[in-house]
Amino acid sequence: IELPIEDDDLQTEDDSSSKHQVVDIIISEWMGYFLLRESMLDSLIHARNKFLKPKTGLMMPSHTTMYVAPIRDENERGISTQDYASAMSEWTEFSDTTKSVYGVDMSVLGECYEREQKEYFLLSSRWAELPSSSVLATPATVKTLDMCTCTLEDSKGIVAGDELSTFDFDVSEKQVGVGNISGFAGWFDADFKSRTDEGGALAPKLSNPAYLTTGPEAGYTHWGQQVFHCVSSIPVIQGETTRLQGGVEMTRSKDNARLYNCRIRYTSSRRKSEEGKDGKLLMQGEPVEYVYQIP
Repeated sequence: IELPIEDDDLQTEDDSSSKHQVVDIIISEWMGYFLLRESMLDSLIHARNKFLKPKTGLMMPSHTTMYVAPIRDENERGISTQDYASAMSEWTEFSDTTKSVYGVDMSVLGECYEREQKEYFLLSSRWAELPSSSVLATPATVKTLDMCTCTLEDSKGIVAGDELSTFDFDVSEKQVGVGNISGFAGWFDADFKSRTDEGGALAPKLSNPAYLTTGPEAGYTHWGQQVFHCVSSIPVIQGETTRLQGGVEMTRSKDNARLYNCRIRYTSSRRKSEEGKDGKLLMQGEPVEYVYQIP
């Protein structure tokens, strides 16, 4: 990509800048589901590094934030579970019929078929327009990006062990009622505001910053939320608080760099609601780990 620099008399901000760094502002709608899906951020970073004035240039949006939260979405989780059970029932009928009628044993394919159906029906995220009441705890920030300083490495996803990649949720029956935790949801916010990085101290200040959220409280947006249903729901029992401690890892699919996989690890525990966060436990669950496709 080349700009008509000489023809348009575009100027760099000082002699230390590359001759291509003549752009005052870059505006791009690059965000995908759960922010990073489609991997369009890479192209934006390349364009920023080549064309944007490093000290005074602006990026719009300027900052983005990714969130996860536990949710209650039992109807949709139940539909996915029923679809999976139906697919396996159809396979069993097909396999039995093929063997009895044609004498062909299809059992060698059974394990592969089951894994494929489980990945599709149970371990693929779902686009959703969740009501705000479905969110069971204060969302956790799992990644932030400053669009003037983020790197290609940042765009690859969420690295396990990063400071923001962990969560610790308390889901209290007194606040959300008896029921189940169906899984987790992820979404993002985008800010349009002044630069906050040290290198941008001389950049113009925005007197009227703007803000976009794709969370459940926003109602419908193109991006919605990505829902990651648990294979088995987690109970919320009367008079008790369920605690979820874990983390999120998000990596690009090896088969398609535009798509991502999301690994969610957690342990659950229950205590009486009057107990403190680290009080006496009624139950401590085993570690659970799911890897979801974000299709």
